[in-house]
Amino acid sequence: MTMQATKMWGEERYWGLGYEWDPQWLLDDEQKDLQTQLIALCQTTLRANAIESDKGFVYPRKNFEALAKLGLLGLIVPKELGGRGQSHLCAAMIVETIARYGCPSTAMCYTMHLGATAAALFRHHTNPALRDILTRIDRDVLIGTLSYSDPETGSHFWYPMSSRAERVDGGWRVNKKASWTTSGGFADWYIIQTTSPDFGGNYSNLSCFLVKKDQVKADPANWDGLGLRGNQSGPISIEGVVLPDTGLVGPVGDGAKSNDEVVDPFFLTCSSACWNGIALATIDIAKNHTTRKTHADVGMRVADYPTIQDYVGEAIIDTNASRSYVYLAAQSLDALTGNCDWDLHADTDYLPRSRMLHWLWQVKFFAAKNVSHVTDKMLHACGGTGYKPGLQIERLLRDGKAGWVMGPTNEVLRQFVGKSALLGFEVLDYWNQSVNQRVLSNELKKMSRDEKMAFANGLLSELQTAAAA
Repeated sequence: MTMQATKMWGEERYWGLGYEWDPQWLLDDEQKDLQTQLIALCQTTLRANAIESDKGFVYPRKNFEALAKLGLLGLIVPKELGGRGQSHLCAAMIVETIARYGCPSTAMCYTMHLGATAAALFRHHTNPALRDILTRIDRDVLIGTLSYSDPETGSHFWYPMSSRAERVDGGWRVNKKASWTTSGGFADWYIIQTTSPDFGGNYSNLSCFLVKKDQVKADPANWDGLGLRGNQSGPISIEGVVLPDTGLVGPVGDGAKSNDEVVDPFFLTCSSACWNGIALATIDIAKNHTTRKTHADVGMRVADYPTIQDYVGEAIIDTNASRSYVYLAAQSLDALTGNCDWDLHADTDYLPRSRMLHWLWQVKFFAAKNVSHVTDKMLHACGGTGYKPGLQIERLLRDGKAGWVMGPTNEVLRQFVGKSALLGFEVLDYWNQSVNQRVLSNELKKMSRDEKMAFANGLLSELQTAAAA
């Protein structure tokens, strides 16, 4: 295996881990060249802006303008539409690189941009409004994002109880409330999810819509967070906005397909790459600090202590295991889709990524768990200096904490995996539609005769009310 050239940081050799610790064999020459250009951009622009974003809660639009000059807003847009036509693997590498060498807030905003771009590409074939955005995405720096959360359902973002849509003359009237929206109030275009106009109480009947910046209400000044402070992931609302026919993304009722086929796969893969990038950034800092810091009393560098070597060794092993998991999943998505060939989705029932979801749940769980552990240990390795803002580990530690709680949270994911493995995928019941007969029967056993009678009368009353309505 030929080793890639020395990793540089400006005019000097990079002070963190070299390419020998990166899985460079996965990348083709075009992707390696893009990675090199991006590392240089991080050194000159993105990393300094990360500090500004963290201190002042500044949205990283300047970083997006720089990324657009490399054609990265259109990374997965087909070449015939003016994009780079790149793969899931390349997308994961780009997000990891931005988070590691540049700005984690930008990496997460970019992850949501890629998710929105994927949702648009999924159904762009007959929609001129989507095609217009996709062809101008880099030239006009058109930042996209996803808005799927709901204040009533927390991290169960697939259950939009506070949102609705209805058919009106010439288009759609949309109402949306979101508790968390990355780039909220700053993105130029949004892919949002609501119940369908004809949902009839069935919350699995979802539709997606394209909304522009001036149709969104947000209050960025109130955004506050432990980390990823540049994200501006605050609440937004869309109040009775009338959209044209082209505002509907895909057919009515396409929301669940869009979730499983593009939104979740891109979010889970790329957000995991972001957590890996943050973990790597702290390892890089720890290497630089511990190999330079000397204890004069014993004449040893911090890196000479076996305990520190153990910390760093375990962090590299665990993080590269997580990276391997992400890149394996990304390669599998590429294999299933002909390297991200969006023409195949002209068939609205072509849904190859959906079969990978239960693997992607595991990828996100592992990466989010790992970043929390690694950032903590690298702070320990750097001692009191790591506790100070100047070394930047404390910022990265705060950024990494978002991984565990970002929906679907790790609690939700491990239950999904355990429950589906033990009982089958059909019992996951995303939209609360299946009755757990075992639980119901067990609860009924506990009731006295009078309690059962009262319960039965309550059910009968509900049926009579429904029949009369």
